[in-house]
Order: sequence, then structure tokens, then C-alpha cells
Amino acid sequence: MLLSFLHNCGRNLLKVGAVRAAQKSFYSANMSKRVAVVLSGCGVYDGSEIHEASAVLVHLSRGGASVKMFAPDVEQMHVVDHSKGQPTEEKRNVLVESARLARGDIQDLAQLNVSDHDAVILPGGFGAAKNLCTWAVQGKDCSVNDQVKTALQAFHGAGKPIGLCCISPVLAAKVFPGCEVTVGVENDDKYPDTTGTAAAINQLGCKHVSKGVGESHVDAKNKLVTTCAFMCQAPIHQVYDGIGVMVQDVLKLA
Repeated sequence: MLLSFLHNCGRNLLKVGAVRAAQKSFYSANMSKRVAVVLSGCGVYDGSEIHEASAVLVHLSRGGASVKMFAPDVEQMHVVDHSKGQPTEEKRNVLVESARLARGDIQDLAQLNVSDHDAVILPGGFGAAKNLCTWAVQGKDCSVNDQVKTALQAFHGAGKPIGLCCISPVLAAKVFPGCEVTVGVENDDKYPDTTGTAAAINQLGCKHVSKGVGESHVDAKNKLVTTCAFMCQAPIHQVYDGIGVMVQDVLKLA
């Protein structure tokens, strides 16, 4: 019995060792990856979704990547009182508000140079649809902020991966005709806003691919990696894990 116990312990330790070795190999391979993260403010209703932004940063850190954060130096579309979900008369700046999430270490998006980075990731939140573009108001007929469009086109043109989550994949749908993205699972009550958003994406000539909250979709041709995050009414740990899949896929392509 003792020999059997020791044998099983040894086998389990080998399994744990193999997992740790694989993780170490993945992290070591990405130690030199330089990733730009583009924010859109601070707070789900008028800026970057805080949990999504934090998840992106944690997974990038765990993946061994170095990170620089950016945001456009523009006025927010509006400011929302998050305790009431109602707009206020206050005015705020996207770069200034994004600095809260970046702990002050952030740069104007105008300073983003694609040659200094291996990939770019844009978290979601209504700021992506209000401050980085006008999708929240105009849907598929929206316009994309010039600096955001320039940055996305620069990374795409250089063959460098772009990661997007939650509502931010609509930016890719506007900038890259014919691309493939996901904003969740269509015709599923857990994804209440996915069906309508997916229809608009398809109308733009792009392809929406239904993927669950724990998955990402990789458009290999365009090096776009997307995941639905809080487009799904899921527990926060599932959103966190799905963003982790997206980040890992971005780093693999970088």
C-alpha cells in the first residue's frame, strides 16, 4: 500500500512539474513581447470597463509581456453617474480619466509608435463605443476616432496582432472590412446584446462568429483576436478567464 501511495504521489508530482514547465516555457517565450493597451476612460458606462482592463493587464503581466498604456486626449462623449446610470453635466477628458486605471503611467495615443510594440489590445466598456468611436449612438454607421483608426491600421499593416474584447471588436469591423470577430453567442439570453450587434457587424461585410465567454476567436488572416467578456452575463471569473485566453492568443501571434 505504501509503495502504491508513493508511486501515485510521484506520478502526480510529475504531472504538476510538466504543467509548471509548460507555463514557464510559455512565459519565457513572451518575456520580450511589448504590448500597447489603449484605454477609453475609467468606468463601464462612459469609459473602459475596469475589470476587463485589469484582467488584460494581469494576464499580460503573467504572460511576461511589457506594457505601455495609451488613450486619446479628447473629451468624453459624456460623463455618467455610475451610482444612478444617468448622464451628468460634467465634462471629463479620456486621457485624464484613463490615467486612473494606468496608475498615472499613460501616454497620449498620438504618441503610439507601432514599431515600439509587438501587439495592441483594446479592452471594452461603453467608452470603446462612445469615446473611441460613435457606435453607441450611430451603430454600424459610426465613425472611428482618427487616432484610434490610425493605430489599428498601423498594427494591421505591420502584421502585428490586435486584441479586442466586449464591444471593442466593433472597431475592427469598422476599420477592417471582411474581418472576423466575436461579441458572444447569438440568440442566447446570457448574451442579451450580442444578436443585434452581430447583425450590424455582418451588415458591414464582416463575419460574426459565435463564441462563449471562455473562448476567443482568432482571425488568422487579419491577426485579430476577440472575446466577448461582459457582453455575456457571466460570473466575473469566467470573464477574467476568457480575457486570459484572448491575451494568450495575442501573445502567440506577436
